[in-house]
Amino acid sequence: MRRELHAEWTKMRTVAGPAWLLVGVVLLTVAVGAAASAVMTCPYGQCSYDPARISLSGVQLSQALVALLAVAVVSGEYSTGLIQTTLTAMPARGRVLAAKAMLVTGTTLAAGTVGVLGSILAARLILPDSGYTFVHGYALPSLTHGPSLRAAVGTVLYLGLIALLSVGVAAAVRDSAAATGSVLAVLYVPSFLVLISNPDMREWIFRLAPTNAGLTIQATTDLAAFPISPWGGLGVFAAWALAAMALGRWLLRHRDA
Repeated sequence: MRRELHAEWTKMRTVAGPAWLLVGVVLLTVAVGAAASAVMTCPYGQCSYDPARISLSGVQLSQALVALLAVAVVSGEYSTGLIQTTLTAMPARGRVLAAKAMLVTGTTLAAGTVGVLGSILAARLILPDSGYTFVHGYALPSLTHGPSLRAAVGTVLYLGLIALLSVGVAAAVRDSAAATGSVLAVLYVPSFLVLISNPDMREWIFRLAPTNAGLTIQATTDLAAFPISPWGGLGVFAAWALAAMALGRWLLRHRDA
């Protein structure tokens, strides 16, 4: 595995794309979270939004960049033909995919940590001016506040699971455009399906759709209103990511490069 990790790290750090995508994850997470914190108001203590979810809302956009990163690292080799060289030099295909997954996930977790910390700091500076204060009964996002800490840590893990899911899908689909479209559809289409009128179907979609369930980890208020618990929702997303990785590994091992 050491050789595979070294080879994949060399490929990843010697092209500009992955680094810029990781920077984009940080900037988009912080910028969107700060903008959301700035536009939300809590007049006279009538706050209808969860401060933690507001501050971490940028993840809903930056997750797309994580998907693009994974697709670039995995499917990009198929479009250039480099995959033939890679598998000739390192014929243990499962190890190659594991090395890619470890590097994409590890760098995503690092970028996600910076982005989440920046978002929390921005929210602490901005939300009090919008009326989200202790006087109104709201705890500002803070790593010393248990639910906020869970939301922050869970959001970083959520981004890591996005990376794993995307690596698995990219390995299964191979084509960059098709892999990107597939991952983005999995991430965003269920969010629109919850708008359907049937309440029972809405609940099941929320429980089983990866992003809907996974982002429950950000909730710190009115938890009873959600059809699944925060950690349970993240567990559903983890199951999706592991299933995608298993499928990608199986297809990579049992078909021609």
